[in-house]
Amino acid sequence: MERVLKSGSGWRIGWNPNAPEFKGLVGTDDWAVELTEAELNEFCRLLMQLAETMKQLTAELMDEEKIACEAESNLLWMEVEGYPHIYSLRFIINTGRCVEGKWNASAVPGLLQAAGMLKVF
Repeated sequence: MERVLKSGSGWRIGWNPNAPEFKGLVGTDDWAVELTEAELNEFCRLLMQLAETMKQLTAELMDEEKIACEAESNLLWMEVEGYPHIYSLRFIINTGRCVEGKWNASAVPGLLQAAGMLKVF
């Protein structure tokens, strides 16, 4: 398997199975951080979980109603904020590296799609 880097307007996500420790990468046009395989797997899992939660809330909220949802594991904390159809994403790595990142609402759909196709989780 070889290295994969997917990117779009305001986002990028990557996977390098041959890297010794940090096999994953997430970022925007302005920043990026390397993740361990476990952190990348957890990032993708929590992102999908949050996206599904937002989708399920669509019917319960009024059009102008904003919401924030959080998901957390021992590796990552993540939050989506906005409307069920368009929301920003923030994350903090909980493994001692003090990393925090954020994507604007316009970047999240592309990141979400790429995360789902990056590798088999």
